[in-house]
Amino acid sequence: MKNILLTALISAGCLSAYAQSKPGKEDDYYRIVTMPIPENIKMEVGGLAVLPDGRLAASTRRGEVWMIGNPYLKGDGKPSFHRFASGLHEPLGLLYRGKDFLISQRGEVTRLEDTNNDGVADVYDSFARWPLSGNYHQYSYGPVAMPNGELLVTLNLDWVGRGASQSKWRGWMLKLGEDGKLTPYATGLRSPSGFGSYKGDIFYTENQGDWVGSGRMTHLEKGDFAGNPAGLRWSKEEGSPVKLTPQDVPNTGEPLYDVAKKVPGIKPPAVWFPHTIVGISTSDFKEDVTNGAFGPFAGQVFVGDQGHSIITRVDFEKVNGVWQGTVFPFREGFMSGIIRMVWGLDGSMFVGQTSRGWSATGKADFGIQRLVWTGKMPFEMKNVHSMPDGFEIVFTSPVDKKSAADQDAYKLNSFTYKYHQTYGSPIINTQEVPLKGIVVSEDGLRVRLVVDPAVLRKGYIHEIKAEGVKSPDGNPLLHTTGYYTLNEIASGTAVNAAQFTTTVKASAPDHSMHTMPAEAANTAPSAKRVIEMPKDWTNGPDQVVTIGTVPGLKFDISSIQVKAGSRIKIVFNNNDDMLHNLVITKPGTANAVGEAGLNLGLKGSELSYVPRTNDVLFHSNIVEPEKSEAIYFVAPKQPGAYQYVCTFPGHYTLMQGKLNVVK
Repeated sequence: MKNILLTALISAGCLSAYAQSKPGKEDDYYRIVTMPIPENIKMEVGGLAVLPDGRLAASTRRGEVWMIGNPYLKGDGKPSFHRFASGLHEPLGLLYRGKDFLISQRGEVTRLEDTNNDGVADVYDSFARWPLSGNYHQYSYGPVAMPNGELLVTLNLDWVGRGASQSKWRGWMLKLGEDGKLTPYATGLRSPSGFGSYKGDIFYTENQGDWVGSGRMTHLEKGDFAGNPAGLRWSKEEGSPVKLTPQDVPNTGEPLYDVAKKVPGIKPPAVWFPHTIVGISTSDFKEDVTNGAFGPFAGQVFVGDQGHSIITRVDFEKVNGVWQGTVFPFREGFMSGIIRMVWGLDGSMFVGQTSRGWSATGKADFGIQRLVWTGKMPFEMKNVHSMPDGFEIVFTSPVDKKSAADQDAYKLNSFTYKYHQTYGSPIINTQEVPLKGIVVSEDGLRVRLVVDPAVLRKGYIHEIKAEGVKSPDGNPLLHTTGYYTLNEIASGTAVNAAQFTTTVKASAPDHSMHTMPAEAANTAPSAKRVIEMPKDWTNGPDQVVTIGTVPGLKFDISSIQVKAGSRIKIVFNNNDDMLHNLVITKPGTANAVGEAGLNLGLKGSELSYVPRTNDVLFHSNIVEPEKSEAIYFVAPKQPGAYQYVCTFPGHYTLMQGKLNVVK
């Protein structure tokens, strides 16, 4: 009967309506498998290594190394756990070398070996050392092996109100010799937890902070300076390949790419990760070397995010000798903050996670999960290539040509960030990139988006939305947006109008995305944000409340009581090393307001991630670390359990409190 109906539908021309399959979800293509961990083991992963015999080694921030048997959960589905080493100081890297391990601690790389084959390390050799200041932010990462056998380590900056290098080589990447000798390689690093090789070149990932407007991934060559000047304190030391000094770095707020053109030695990133849009704290990355076992993205790079508990996908290309490329959303929903990733023997990916003190949208304190390709082909933008007159999108499977030729299927914008000493940056200089024409390939696998070359801006992030592109069965792309960092514009042959599948009609430019200057965005008054005491409060506020922050995405006060209709002053102190705001909402709406803040996209930083909704009663703007803001308001007249929340993306699920209004 079903076949008869299908034949009738085909004859009637109704096949597309009948055959449209259910839109895919991430889990349909990449399944997350959670490893059960005994309750007595605090598996706060700092490092992972896959052993040839099938075991998985994991170092933890608690100072232990565990050997995990049956990590693929075969047979009865139960892994085994055996402690190999203990007593280490927050190791955040683990390298297996056959007969031994090298592992980073706060102040050294330690060599671990089991010489009597009893399954427990009996050798703890100090392989390489560096000085410490005692600051809590002095994390140390690695070692990571390069394809040529060289080893790399990176040293995090201190946090003393902003990044600082209180101990030698903090903020640097160093090469580590077999003799334990450390050789400085590059600096300008702030929080370099992810680093390693891609196509034989060295890259590292960076987190937003002072001098870092947003997360980014940078190609590092010997002597490069990646942007944060704290490490330049050591540039005159013997062996330093970096010639810049702190005084050479201008604090003008111009885009980093533009400053790099004026100051030789500054290295702009290969790829920007727009803050809060595709993560907030980039961590480990891995090039897909699985030969198709992990799906259709061989040779691309997968990047973890600790704060948003997600993995993104980066498609690199080299144009005029310079690395650049696109970051795409890939997989969300991990149980904790992603810090380490490693390929399994079967081409799946082990994902080690932790959140204590660092905060993550994943609710668990820690975990190990495995990401497995189901074998189904996701409908995605696979690649984006720079063209002399725009971009070419390559898809994983053919598109519906009619939808792909529709000018309304696409929207392009470009934007960047300020390069300055301030923590983070708003999105600045946003500009629409109008389409001139569209060319859809005969096989439906490629679409050329043609623009006026004059609107392509070097050093800018180009947002490419393809929300209207459909598959032949009518489904949208699994992820509809990519962010291409354009450092160089490719040469080649431009498309002439006669070749267009669709000629896009010129329209008035859309100024809705243009952001106000950062200073204006940060101080713009509104009825919901009053930062000066009203003049008619002649006797001052009736109640003054001071609220601070504590690590782990928490306010230091979880509940406040005020009288209905009273005059309130709240002083919000951001004692944390992350950005926060304080938003007071109607009862029961904190989560909805937080989710709306997350979905603001490119307008988020302009609005301090406070959505325009009646559920928001009063709010501060985004407050930088170690700074504060006071707001004034009259408490609601209606008693009830109101809420306050941080709506900085990724924070709202944890960072909430109650504002109890009483008669």
